[in-house]
Amino acid sequence: MKFAIFGNTYQAKKSFYAEQLFGLLTRHGAQLCICREFHHFLTADLHLQLPPAQLFDGDDFEADMVISIGGDGTFLKAASRVGRKNIPILGINIGRLGFLADISPEEMETTVHEIYQHRYRVEERSVLQLTCDDPHLMRHPYALNEIAVLKHDSSSMISIHTAINGAPLTTYQADGLIIATPTGSTAYSLSVGGPIIVPHSKTIAITPVAPHSLNMRPIVICDEWTLTLDIESRSHNFLVAIDGCSESCKETTRLTISRADYTIKVVKRFNHVFFDTLRQKMMWGVDMR
Repeated sequence: MKFAIFGNTYQAKKSFYAEQLFGLLTRHGAQLCICREFHHFLTADLHLQLPPAQLFDGDDFEADMVISIGGDGTFLKAASRVGRKNIPILGINIGRLGFLADISPEEMETTVHEIYQHRYRVEERSVLQLTCDDPHLMRHPYALNEIAVLKHDSSSMISIHTAINGAPLTTYQADGLIIATPTGSTAYSLSVGGPIIVPHSKTIAITPVAPHSLNMRPIVICDEWTLTLDIESRSHNFLVAIDGCSESCKETTRLTISRADYTIKVVKRFNHVFFDTLRQKMMWGVDMR
């Protein structure tokens, strides 16, 4: 098998796990191609000796499987590079929470063995697509987690005129609005009171950030529908964050958000259960008394 490897370039103390991963793959006779930035970090900065591998930049690679070793941020970066390639992604968590990257370092050896035995599942996760006339935003218009519209730090709240399939929904007066996939429902959206959504649900969550009105609540809609956002701001601009990467945008820019025409494939072990992850990672339902 051929693996494309992405990794976190900010956690030198956890480089041991990267060495362990390369050792496991080499013993299985795997072909390796490594993101050049990650390879440089491991060899030039940390002076590690790595097995022979092909290096690549950006999305210029082909592989049977992608491995992301880091946290959920590293996984999102890998997913953006995979895009439409239809390559499944395995996430190994050496970060903090690890909801997307949910394979622990202790599970690496067993997981790699299971992959070679073809004993794993692949889940398809929906992706959001942004359409607008801002060329900066259109360079990377896809989100696995969420697209957020936010006020600038120094400005007052913004007004977000929201329509679904052309029909007015409401005007949110708030610090922002998060449009999240089921995958992203346990990320930024959850932190501001959004609902937890099972990954296979064909839905989109709309969650306001610090709404001015107490009767503004999150709403879940069908992911076949299209959202249109028109924003008013006293500063005449606002921020658009696509999976955490933000760009400033002019007030006159209309945003259209819909489900993309491709999915991201996520590798899971056969024993993985979403609700187990909720309980273990987020202490969901635990009585703290």
